Amino acid sequence: MKSTVERLSPTRVKLNVEVPFDELKPNFDRAYRKLAQQVRIPGFRPGKAPARILEARLGRAVVLDEVVNEAVPAKYSEAVQAEDVRPLGRPEIDVTEIKDGEQLAFTAEVDVRPSIELPDASAISVEVDDVEVTDDEVTEQLDGLRARFGTLTGVERPAAKDDFVVVDLSASVDGKPVEEAATTGLSYQIGSGGLIEGIDEALTGLSEGESKSFTTKLVAGEHADSEAEVTVAVTAVKERELPDADDEFAQLASEFDTLDELTADLRDRIGKAKRMQQAAQARDKTLEALLEGTEVPLPESVLEAELEVRRHDAVHPFDHDEEKFAQWLSEQGRTREEFDEESRKDAERSVKTQLVLDAIADAEEVGVTDMELTQQIVSQAQRFGISPEEFLQRTQQAGQLGAVYADVRRGKALATVVRQATVTDPSGGEVDLTEFLGEADADEADEVTEEATDQAESDQTETEEAEQRPAAAKA
Repeated sequence: MKSTVERLSPTRVKLNVEVPFDELKPNFDRAYRKLAQQVRIPGFRPGKAPARILEARLGRAVVLDEVVNEAVPAKYSEAVQAEDVRPLGRPEIDVTEIKDGEQLAFTAEVDVRPSIELPDASAISVEVDDVEVTDDEVTEQLDGLRARFGTLTGVERPAAKDDFVVVDLSASVDGKPVEEAATTGLSYQIGSGGLIEGIDEALTGLSEGESKSFTTKLVAGEHADSEAEVTVAVTAVKERELPDADDEFAQLASEFDTLDELTADLRDRIGKAKRMQQAAQARDKTLEALLEGTEVPLPESVLEAELEVRRHDAVHPFDHDEEKFAQWLSEQGRTREEFDEESRKDAERSVKTQLVLDAIADAEEVGVTDMELTQQIVSQAQRFGISPEEFLQRTQQAGQLGAVYADVRRGKALATVVRQATVTDPSGGEVDLTEFLGEADADEADEVTEEATDQAESDQTETEEAEQRPAAAKA
């Protein structure tokens, strides 16, 4: 086989491939066996008809079509490897010559990874927020823990924010009752949200035995998005009494013997959470600086595929009804043109991020261990609320396991850049992120890897998928 590469642009090449017929003998053998199983020829058992009989019965052109459709994808992959081409997306293949008995020739145009000149990571400098834990934050956490052990007590006064009320609800649209919106004995905490718009305002100030009507928009059921007249009747008002914050409570609510030990632990937990936020901020700002300092020509087919995914995801909740989607945009104060412009900017940034992080991963020779891949699968399964086994099965069926691998690899690549960058706090002191990034060449902690993965998670166009073979080629 002979192949050459013609560069059409920084992101697209054209492969010219010539295959002597001698190399196609295995393809012809398989084609004859396949065709022999598909046709019945008198005097021969299924699958046993010789090649010359098959050609006489079906014609040489049928055999050649079968050979070409099988051989071209395989020879394309061979040419990609031989010419060290890194394709993105499926190629556009054109069979240019079938000289029977002599040569098969075809061309393949495909987008490729562009050559990227990466900036010096050690020259990147970013500033992150200070980590400071206040007494008010510790108190808030302690009060939240006390609330979990609180008790509800009935009170004879008007309901106020944070009170628990037991209510009966009814609703009507155009004077007709809405049965699915009616309920009795519902417990609800004022200010918690989650019911219907306007309920908190209606309940505030009502005492047991009182009711109030208000107009709101229903959010579910047959009358979703319809204006409804809702009546709420209060049958009980309760307030939550919190246990005293003392050593006895500390022993009840935790493994600690004293309140001081409990509050010290809460302070440590808040501090760690803030340090994690600080690490995430360092990651985000480093990535932004990295992208700003890197020129990347974007492969058009990859960008268009990413845009198509975003358009599909946007209209999917509206059953792909463009008019409903346009109406929703209008309610949000946006136009379709503005949405399309925002989508293109987001898609460009997403594709650029993938390509830059892949280039860094190549330059730093970043690999992914089986353990890291397993951890990512477990993490993603938890996010979707399914078992790791089910997530893995779905991922494999969708051909997305390579995408999961690529996400982890990009997260590790970004962590290497953050380690090399200078990260300081507002006072100019250097921030030590070793707790979350690890030492050089060490495994990145889950927090940073997962958050870096989230940057590319919306990217349904995974560049690793691009190296798949084309399904078939037409002569």
